[in-house]
Amino acid sequence: MPAERAGYTVTMFLIDTSPSMGTIRAVDGENQSVEMTNLEWGLQFVKLKVQEMIFNGRKTDQCGVIVFGSEETQNIVNAANGGYENVLEYIPIAQPNASTIAKIDALQPSTTSGDPIDALIVGVETQARYLANKKTWTRKVVIVTDGESPIEVEDWEATVNKMDSLNVILTIVGIDFDDEELPYRESNKSNIKRTNEQFYKTLTSSMKSGIVGTCAYALQETNLPDIKIVRSVLMGTILRIGDVDARSDEALELSVKASKCTSLARPKSWKKFALRVNAAADAMAIDEDEETTGNAVYAQLKLRSEYYVDRNAEEMKKTKTENDKETKKTENLEKVEKEDLVRGFKYGTTYAPCPDGQFPKLRTRKGIDICGFFPSKNFRRELSMGEVQYIWADPSSPQQQVALSSIAKAMAEKKVMAIARWVSRDEMDPKMGVLTPVLLDNVDCLLWSQMPFADDVRKYTFASLDHLINKKGEVLTEHPYLPTEGQLEAMDKFVDAMDLMDAGDKDEEGNRLAWFDTTQSFNPAIHRVKQAMFHCAIVNDITTNPLPPPHPELTKYFEPPKRVLKRSRDAIEDCKSVFNIKEVPKRAAKAKKDGHAHAQDDDDNMLLLDRKRPLESSRSQMSVVEPALSSTAEKVPAPEEDSETEDEDEEDLLDKKKPMTPPAQNRNGGPLPTPARSVSPSVDPGRAPGRIIGNTYPLEDFQKNIAQGDVVTKAVEDLSAVIEEVVMRPFGSRRTKEMLECMIVLRKTCLEEDEIDAWNSFVGGLKEKCLSKPGNPDFWKAVQEVGRDLSLISKQEAKKYGGESHINENESGEVRLLDCLNCKT
Repeated sequence: MPAERAGYTVTMFLIDTSPSMGTIRAVDGENQSVEMTNLEWGLQFVKLKVQEMIFNGRKTDQCGVIVFGSEETQNIVNAANGGYENVLEYIPIAQPNASTIAKIDALQPSTTSGDPIDALIVGVETQARYLANKKTWTRKVVIVTDGESPIEVEDWEATVNKMDSLNVILTIVGIDFDDEELPYRESNKSNIKRTNEQFYKTLTSSMKSGIVGTCAYALQETNLPDIKIVRSVLMGTILRIGDVDARSDEALELSVKASKCTSLARPKSWKKFALRVNAAADAMAIDEDEETTGNAVYAQLKLRSEYYVDRNAEEMKKTKTENDKETKKTENLEKVEKEDLVRGFKYGTTYAPCPDGQFPKLRTRKGIDICGFFPSKNFRRELSMGEVQYIWADPSSPQQQVALSSIAKAMAEKKVMAIARWVSRDEMDPKMGVLTPVLLDNVDCLLWSQMPFADDVRKYTFASLDHLINKKGEVLTEHPYLPTEGQLEAMDKFVDAMDLMDAGDKDEEGNRLAWFDTTQSFNPAIHRVKQAMFHCAIVNDITTNPLPPPHPELTKYFEPPKRVLKRSRDAIEDCKSVFNIKEVPKRAAKAKKDGHAHAQDDDDNMLLLDRKRPLESSRSQMSVVEPALSSTAEKVPAPEEDSETEDEDEEDLLDKKKPMTPPAQNRNGGPLPTPARSVSPSVDPGRAPGRIIGNTYPLEDFQKNIAQGDVVTKAVEDLSAVIEEVVMRPFGSRRTKEMLECMIVLRKTCLEEDEIDAWNSFVGGLKEKCLSKPGNPDFWKAVQEVGRDLSLISKQEAKKYGGESHINENESGEVRLLDCLNCKT
């Protein structure tokens, strides 16, 4: 039988509408039982299968419906030869749609019985005439019956031979048929049903592809999450090794084909509806509650974009102060047309306009270019992104197949992977990725996986968890944040007890298998949404017939295995004892004056470890002065070093949790009901441990600390260090203007606060670093251009403010430093 393809299938549904199908039954739901007829219950399976075809949306996925037990007769066999009574071609073969399900819903039990063998012959003949010579199409026949109708069993072997010659796949869904796998066995079964059920089993077992089962199990299997395996289209491209233009004798070009190995699946998108006062043609009526009269009319929302510009945005930004962060923007917006706009791309904090809509692209050529090889052990699996593709040799060229096979085997033998550059079409943006060799049974190929560019990978540095330093710079070996040997041993036992590699079922030899299998782990967001959509499509009332629970295969990995829970019970108790774990009761939220209480967040008491240590620690151990929260906040003086206790000295450098910003005051003086935690994350000030000046906003931190009045020396020292660090960093030229402003303010402060020697020493050291290699000579040139405002402080200038300096007026002019500067100072 030819391999089954996605689509290219015709399914014939043969539905029994005999009087016995009108028997009322109770079907168990999730919370209640629902009464329905046997026909309605069996039609649920048919509608789910039809809905699957509609969901996939393939034109080559078609179906037809034939009814036996109908009160009228209309089929192609009867029209040609007579006979085959009470068999109706209800829905001709075509691509199903919503009306197909509506017609199936309209079926009702009749007063006449029909022969399922007659319906089977009509269904196979109708399918064969429709497909004609399309031998590659898949042919399926599904019979839905309760087995209570009489069957003419003469010459059924000829029907089996005909179906086998056409490669027909037969499925019989029986209402209340016995099933050992479910398990289910019907009591008080009639003799005719028992005989027919045995005949169906004999019929399917005589075929190449036949199966019989009960309706309950079939409905359960329709909710089983499955992964569709389809054949991808082969796309031709070129694989290159070396430079085929400059060094053609050393280069290699292969004709290859690419196809999908994996494909990303997403749940169906949702449509948005809103309540509409005036009903329209495209509106949808929904029943309201009993308390209201009439129907609520909903209409689908459609996206419409309008463009506005705020002319006062820059002015508002300039006049905005720190204590006025909650100031509302004026509603002075001006509408502009899309034709008047220019496309722009974000570059840093600004936008780069592009009138043409796109910047000039890199000239590229279609193909896959191998740039180099690297050991497979160095491959970082977490950086792989996107879908995986097969790279096959050209099926029509044995020479190309041998060449690609040689490359794949050589890479596998050397245990290397290739770095490749893929351009799907000429002038398209290139993609970087890796090629992995795959040696299959009958063919060798490569796997392509896209990788990010270096600029797209962000590296974040976090503080060490096992290396703590106190304020004196000493490395701590014992601390509440450092685990002991007993704690490490207890945690190792706990982790070992949670091993899932031997927590699964036993194999044939009695060995435990792994509990988790990635191929059997399904995405609930996709399959549960799909189940809900299908259920709503096949039931008339969602209230009386609610959504059934998800399939067990979808939820089997939601809970840890009982074997692991039992095995890790003792290890958990040891961890509780060693770590002295106690339940912490939640704090009650304090009531506010205006009656508004903030919700308590479970993460409010979370311990935050300090940021990464700086490369050069400050020599001073003076405590950090936190910036004032607002102009009305009370200033807290920095504690003196002598007042620190021994416990404080042993405390490692952890960031103290900053007090929350007090709520803004409204015009009446009461606090506004703002949330307890800010919507946007706070900006990291970049303040290294032991410093009171951060690298993020150095000038703002410096001015706030100078306002304290008692940390001038520390502030001058830290700002000098911050300026040197920023200037010496790569891309330090981006902050040249900011650093010059910091130096101007720093010089003025040193002159007024008698820190003249600190300034002169700082300028000398800055010049030496800027003019050394690699240094930053451009910044020092910018300092010279400023001139007097950044020169050394001379004797005459210092005398005006009551200070002293060893620098003459000539030496200070134009920022010229003498080699003997350090000796004089």
